[in-house]
Amino acid sequence: MRTANRHLAMVIAVLFTAGCLLVPAMARAETSYNVNRKGVAIKGYDPVGYYTEGRPVKGDKGFAYQWGGATWHFAGAENRETFKSDPEKYAPRYGGWCAYGVAVGGLYRIKPEAWNIVDGRLYLNKNLRVRETWKQDIPGYIEKADANWPGLRPGD
Repeated sequence: MRTANRHLAMVIAVLFTAGCLLVPAMARAETSYNVNRKGVAIKGYDPVGYYTEGRPVKGDKGFAYQWGGATWHFAGAENRETFKSDPEKYAPRYGGWCAYGVAVGGLYRIKPEAWNIVDGRLYLNKNLRVRETWKQDIPGYIEKADANWPGLRPGD
């Protein structure tokens, strides 16, 4: 009886350990959003605010919404509902990673104040200097980023 219990405990421990190792890899495969340690996208800024206010607007965790493996913060309930109705429209391209970085083959954190809306889509950049480089050839950089994006994932 004791040997059987020990074997069962070992099997459970192995399965638990394997599950712990697989879950982060599976979670990483499901999402490619640029999130902080708490899983919050775009540093807690409201993605809808870029469209409605024409500027970065800090979100409020009281108006949070889970989507795409990330937590999104909004300035208010109306923006949250707007996002919920069409998250693909309002979520930044390339998972909220620096659009210029994706164009050159890398994943870089962003500065929420470095942004552009192009053809109805939100693009974020690493900083204001990089945004100026991005603005020199937005269509060309989008074309390169679109080609690179499927092969780029955090943790690779």
